[in-house]
Amino acid sequence: MFYQKVLDAFVAAAKEIIGEQLTGIYLHGSLAMGCFHPKKSDIDLIVVIGEDISDMQKMEFMKRVVSLNQQAPGKGLEISIVKREFCNPFTYPTPYILHFSPMHLQWFLDDPQAYVEKMNGDDKDLAAHFTMIKKYGIVLYGEEIEKVFSDVPQEYYIDSIWADIEDAKEEIVRQPIYMTLNLCRVFAFLRDGLYLSKEEGGKWGLSHLPLKYHPLLSDALACYATERDMTADEELARLFAEEMLTKIKGEMSRKKSPA
Repeated sequence: MFYQKVLDAFVAAAKEIIGEQLTGIYLHGSLAMGCFHPKKSDIDLIVVIGEDISDMQKMEFMKRVVSLNQQAPGKGLEISIVKREFCNPFTYPTPYILHFSPMHLQWFLDDPQAYVEKMNGDDKDLAAHFTMIKKYGIVLYGEEIEKVFSDVPQEYYIDSIWADIEDAKEEIVRQPIYMTLNLCRVFAFLRDGLYLSKEEGGKWGLSHLPLKYHPLLSDALACYATERDMTADEELARLFAEEMLTKIKGEMSRKKSPA
C-alpha cells in the first residue's frame, strides 16, 4: 500500500530513538478499520513505552515525525506516546508524554524546545482510542494488544466520546463531515452497542435516522470518500446536531439509571 512506507519508516524511527523502552506501536482509526480515504483520513498511532524518555529523544522523535508527516496522505499523522503503566490498569483521563497532530505542527516549527517540554498532560480522547485498539487495533511492532491494554470501563468510554461531540451544534458548521458522521456513530454505540468507524456510522444513520437528514448524511459520506469538500445546509446541519445531541443525552441518562 502507498502508506506502508510511511508506517515502516515510523516504526524504524521509533525503535531507533526510543530503544529498549519501546513496548509497542499500535495502529487504530480508519486505517485499522478498513475505511481509510487518502484525502480525508489521518494515520492514527499510539506508541507505548515502559519509562519516560528524555527531551533529547522527544526532539529527535518529533523531527522524524514532522518529516514523515509531509509524506503521509490525507490529514497526516496523529500520534500519542503513553506509558504502559497508564494502559494497564487503565487510567482516566489518560496521561501522555508527547502528542503530535498537524494542528500542532506550527507550534513545533516555531518553538521546538517549548513543544517537547510542554506537549504533555492528559487526554480524554485516549479512552476512545484504546477502546478501538482493543476492538480493531493492529500491532505494528512489539507486544500483543491484550498484554498491553486493559479494558476501558464503559463510563470512561462514554465520557470520552461525549467530550468529542458535545459542541456539535457549533462545530458541525465548521467540520460538517466529521461531526455529522461522528454523531451517528456515537448514537449507534449508545443505542445499539456498536463500535463503528465514521463511515460505518454514516451508513448506520441512513438506516436508522429520519429521512429528512438523509441528504446531509449522504453528502457527508460522499465527501468523506472523495476529494470534494462539504458545504452543509447550515440550518439542517444545526437541526441535526441538536436532535442527535438530545437523543445521545437521553441514551446516556438511560444508561446511568438503575436497572
